[in-house]
Order: sequence, then structure tokens, then C-alpha cells
Amino acid sequence: MKLQTELNKAPLFQNLELLANQVVEGFISGIHKSPFHGFSAEFAEHKIYNTGESTKHIDWKLFAKTDKLYTKRYEEETNLRCHMILDNSASMYYPVVKKLDLDHLNKIGYGVLAIAALMNILKKQRDAVGLSVYSDTYNFYAPEKGSERHHQMLLAKLEEMLLEDSAATQTETYLHLHLIAEKIKRRSLIFLFTDMLQTATEDEKLFDALRHLKYNKHQVVLFHLLDRSTEYQFNFENTPKRFWDVETGEHIDLYADNIKEAYSKSMADYFGALKLKCAQYKIKYVEVDVKADFARVLNTYLVERQNFL
Repeated sequence: MKLQTELNKAPLFQNLELLANQVVEGFISGIHKSPFHGFSAEFAEHKIYNTGESTKHIDWKLFAKTDKLYTKRYEEETNLRCHMILDNSASMYYPVVKKLDLDHLNKIGYGVLAIAALMNILKKQRDAVGLSVYSDTYNFYAPEKGSERHHQMLLAKLEEMLLEDSAATQTETYLHLHLIAEKIKRRSLIFLFTDMLQTATEDEKLFDALRHLKYNKHQVVLFHLLDRSTEYQFNFENTPKRFWDVETGEHIDLYADNIKEAYSKSMADYFGALKLKCAQYKIKYVEVDVKADFARVLNTYLVERQNFL
């Protein structure tokens, strides 16, 4: 059941590209604290300045932010192709937020901003990026390209999505994943952002679709988005509440404590089965709490990029 206390329309970010830049710059400045700090040079296209080197290519703006000296890297273009897939179904508009910003994100807002941040990184690396969006239909497809015009077009599409009405819709995720898999012809690194709360619950069909994404030796990462406190642990005040299934319109009135234990067990079983299937099909599974920062997503990108190339 997709939980929602009321239907809502997500307000637009003030400036998606600016926010994506802030996410990336914040990650760069903190990457020396990360267990993946060894990837920072490739990620930021910088290397640590060594005494005696020419100061011609020192990035003084980065020095002002990090208090460390880095020189810009100028290396040959890579051949990475990356395709982003975003679930735009009604359940992705949970939880209700009055204004989308870095401190207040629903699942669709988190997914949009995470993709924009990854696009920022891929742009720095001169790599090709594509995008697919689905809900009750296969809404949008753009093949992998690396031009500035293409980058701006994808940003505009992501911003446009946040203006759309999150009306209740039926979602058959597995159908759309099969269609997307057929379109991606050349070997790519594929990132799927979804809450995995599809209306059609035939698990085997869904897992077959995930396996189809591996076709042509693609490398697939499933970012499982959720508000962990409420959607997994069912932490609500024990007062009478009405819960809506935002994709079917059905609702139920209850006290949260009456079903909390059974609900949490059911979700744990589902998540466990999903993780096992992903491991079986060699799909990277990453659970992402939308109330956390973006380090988990960006660190995963760094590792998977190293494994892909």
C-alpha cells in the first residue's frame, strides 16, 4: 500500500541547476572525509597540487571553498554512457512538502535533484547522459548525448515534471522497464530511481524486467527511494488517521499502532526479497532515505563508474 495522508502537488525548486551544483560542491568539499576519497580526483577533475608544480592551473575558487590547493585536470574524453530512469508515479510524491528545498524533499524531488547532481558530474567528465521517465505510461525518453543543449533540455524536463499534477494513476513498472531496456542499445551504466511501490504486484514480472535491464551487458543500479521513518517503520502518532493509496484512490481509517508491527514485517519481507533478487541478477541495490543527504547516491556513482570503465 502506498501511504499518503493527503494528495499533493510538488512545488518547483527555485533553481534546479543551482541546487544540483550546491549538492555536488558540498560533496566535493567533504569528500576527503569519505571512505571513497581516493576517487575525488577523477570525480572533480582535479588533482592535489604538489609543491614545485606550476601554479598556472590552480583552481582558486575551489581553494576558497576547501582551503586546499588543487590543479585542474585536462584529460582525454571518456566513453561512459549513462541512462537515468525516474519513476514518476503518484506514490513518488510522498511525503507532503510545502516547498521543495534541500531540507524538505519528497521522493520525486529527491530523485530529480539526485539525477541533476549526477548529470552535473557527468557533464564535467564529458560523458553522455540519457533519461527515461514513466508513471502510468512511458512518459519521456531521451537517448544518451553529451552536448550542452542536451544537458539543458534534460534539466528543463526534470523541472517540468515537478509542475505536473500528481493525480492518482495505476503503475505497472515492469512494462515500462521492458520498453526502456529495448531502447538502450549500447552498453550503459543505468541508474533507476524508484520507490518500488508499483500498482501491479506480480513480483516475478518485476524481477524479470529488472533482469532485462542487464541486457547488452548494461550495469544497473537500483536506488530504492523511501521515507524510512514512515514508509518502512510506520512511525505515526497513534491517533485516528486516514491513509490513502495514492495510485488507486482507496483509503483506510485506523490507529497506526494497531498495524505497525504487521506492516513493518510485511515491508521488511518485501525489501528482503528485492535485495536477494537484485543480488541474484547482479544489480546494485541501494536503499536511500529521502531525508538523508546525497552522499550515498554520489559515492555509489563513483564506485560503479570505476567498475564500469
